[in-house]
Amino acid sequence: MTSKGDSGVRCYQITLILGNAMIACLGITLSAMCIFFLTDQSNIYTMVYEGGNDSIFRGTWIGLFTGLAYFCTSILGMYCIMKSKRILLLVYILLMVFIFCFETASCITAITHGDYFVPNMFLKQMLRRYNKPLPEAMPSSLDEIYMTSGITHSWNRFMTEKQCCGVYGPQDWVNYSSEFRLQNLDADFPWPRQCCQQDAQGQLTNLNACKIGVNPFLSTRGCFDFMGGPLQRQAWGVGWFGFAIQCWTFVVIIGAIYYYVKLD
Repeated sequence: MTSKGDSGVRCYQITLILGNAMIACLGITLSAMCIFFLTDQSNIYTMVYEGGNDSIFRGTWIGLFTGLAYFCTSILGMYCIMKSKRILLLVYILLMVFIFCFETASCITAITHGDYFVPNMFLKQMLRRYNKPLPEAMPSSLDEIYMTSGITHSWNRFMTEKQCCGVYGPQDWVNYSSEFRLQNLDADFPWPRQCCQQDAQGQLTNLNACKIGVNPFLSTRGCFDFMGGPLQRQAWGVGWFGFAIQCWTFVVIIGAIYYYVKLD
């Protein structure tokens, strides 16, 4: 591949340009997926942060920036291939390899951390944090206040909006010791009022029936499917889509390196 005007060389250039155009499209799509994940549609970040598994959000931030970097660098690559200048091609190849390494780290983080969001993680967190009073003798740290109030608020919202109760079901509040049970007698109220059916005005339909667990006045479905389920699916989507991009990008990088080596 010594003559830039050869038809074979031109075809190879066009192939590399189309490959980079595909990377640009995939990079923008990846960034859009990461933005959707980071907007936290399920409002679950507080729970993830308290569980010490917020690395998945950091990995998604990396995916967001690598997606944008792929878009910009692939456009540079198309220009470099059209101009066929060795120094520009070298810069392009080095940038792509650098971005490739970061995106690989992002994909691994998203996929491995997606398996951490199991029901027992949310159950332990709920029992320990929900309705926990802040100590009066000494001021709580801002982090403690943020986690306790945030988790209580998140659970109230989930149980009210999704008409669910606990992680596995309302029996979670009865079968295990919790901060909620320390603050409320079982005879008075065995589970939070958010587990009870509400009317359009937000008023409890039948409080007494809910107390004794009469269906449908008590939500009997657990909330895990509305918490961990979407989080796992989004994490896997970002991770495996990123790996698909990596496979395509690897082929394009190898093609660009070959073109660089053969270019006069």
